[in-house]
Amino acid sequence: MDLETDAHMEGSDSIRSFDATEDSGNSDNLDSWLDTLKQCKFLSQKNVEKLCSMAKDVLQYEQNVQPVQAPVTICGDVHGQFHDLLELFSVGGPCPDTNYLFMGDYVDRGYYSVESVSYLVAMKVRYPKRITILRGNHESRQTTQVYGFYDECLRKYGNATVWRMFTDLFDYFPITALVDNKIFCLHGGLSPSIDSIDNIRSLNRFQEVPHDGPMSDLLWSDPDERSNWGVSPRGAGFTFGQDISEQFNHRNNLSLISRAHQLVMEGYAWSHEQQVVTIFSAPNYCYRCGNLAAIMELDEELYPTFLQFDPCPRANEPSVTRKTPDYFL
Repeated sequence: MDLETDAHMEGSDSIRSFDATEDSGNSDNLDSWLDTLKQCKFLSQKNVEKLCSMAKDVLQYEQNVQPVQAPVTICGDVHGQFHDLLELFSVGGPCPDTNYLFMGDYVDRGYYSVESVSYLVAMKVRYPKRITILRGNHESRQTTQVYGFYDECLRKYGNATVWRMFTDLFDYFPITALVDNKIFCLHGGLSPSIDSIDNIRSLNRFQEVPHDGPMSDLLWSDPDERSNWGVSPRGAGFTFGQDISEQFNHRNNLSLISRAHQLVMEGYAWSHEQQVVTIFSAPNYCYRCGNLAAIMELDEELYPTFLQFDPCPRANEPSVTRKTPDYFL
């Protein structure tokens, strides 16, 4: 389920910009920017330009199938819910003490897409070996013009330059990751055009997400109870059945496909007899869906532990807590 309703934007009192120190070295700049962003203040346009340039220098060398080593904590959609992103790091542990892999959809729908994507990109540049950020279907020019990020950039900066900087940067994000050669991670799902992981390595990812084809499928497809390939109700990608997941995992010697892209009420959901797991990390999605969020911790033996969390309480909002035990599977 992918709600296509935009969340209403908050009042202008939440719009605060900040210029970090310009004269210090890169690490000092990054630490200053991260401190600013933690206060839910967005960076100046000049500093966003610097940040995106630094990020391209890092991301251009990463692979379409970016190798990741366990232990690692795997996260799903964030969708501009910045306070809940900070809660995620509180639940999972601070980076760089904890390794993280995010599977896309950092922007759109939430109130704070600018702050959320700025924070994750700054973390990536500051700790490039400790955090992996994949591309989601919302990390595209076309989608962000419909579901909020473009409008948020206009509202906060007065022009589209920052939106353009980030959407150019999205072309550099890896599209999949592989944890210890056994757990395949991506935003959406499988593609009838892709039989093996090697097929993905040969794609040109440095472009806007195409309307169709293998790159689009990886970011848009969903698992389904029906077998074989099906037409996706999203209008992009495909649905794929358990037979497809089993064939892909067997052919590529994988133990699991980890993906995001779909709202699941408990924050995570198994499908295809545990061939596939969906992880969704935006609690109370769109500030109205009432779902839990979850992240998946993988230990050195690739044993998964799921940590669920509620929305982070914010000023002037009611606090609702659902006491739910952690699940250890």
